[in-house]
Amino acid sequence: MSVDPMTYEAQFFGFTPQTCMLRIYIAFQDYLFEVMQAVEQVILKKLDGIRDCAISPVQIRKCTEKFLCFMKERFDNLFGKMEQLFLQLILRIPPNVLLPEDKSQETHSYSEEEFHLLQKEIEQLQEKYKTELCTKQVLLAELEEQKTIQTKLKQILSLFDELENVGRDHGASDFREGLVFLIQNSRKLHNIIENVEKEGKRLKIS
Repeated sequence: MSVDPMTYEAQFFGFTPQTCMLRIYIAFQDYLFEVMQAVEQVILKKLDGIRDCAISPVQIRKCTEKFLCFMKERFDNLFGKMEQLFLQLILRIPPNVLLPEDKSQETHSYSEEEFHLLQKEIEQLQEKYKTELCTKQVLLAELEEQKTIQTKLKQILSLFDELENVGRDHGASDFREGLVFLIQNSRKLHNIIENVEKEGKRLKIS
């Protein structure tokens, strides 16, 4: 069998030419065995009709096997020549022929130097894409951080609005007066808590 992989032919046929020839070889060989078995059966039937025949079935089998080996040897020799003919002239695509899916190579052929330049350009584009992807991830992270900060600012503004409303309820005209009012009241509350704690300690001691 041929050792040439014949990959271009396999692309066109959907199978390797060597596989095709191997299947033909096996089919011919099986057919040869079947023919020899049929011939042997015919000879045995003919011998059954002959009285006092000195030829035994064992001798017939030996002769059949010997003849089969002779035929197989001749067949292998002929098949080897037929295989070379098929692989060289029938199942081979000429080197000047392109498959339909490869026709673009005729109009877009590249030299080795141009191919390396294209390959280098592809690598540069891949690196550029990776860089842009990393930049995008950084920007998304910053955007998420800004959303978090914006949410906290809204909470602080809402707190200031509440403080301003409390100040107005207690007579403060603006936010600054309301904040002073809250600080004074918090100090008073803190003093009251300290007095209560001291009184509680004094009562426990007594």
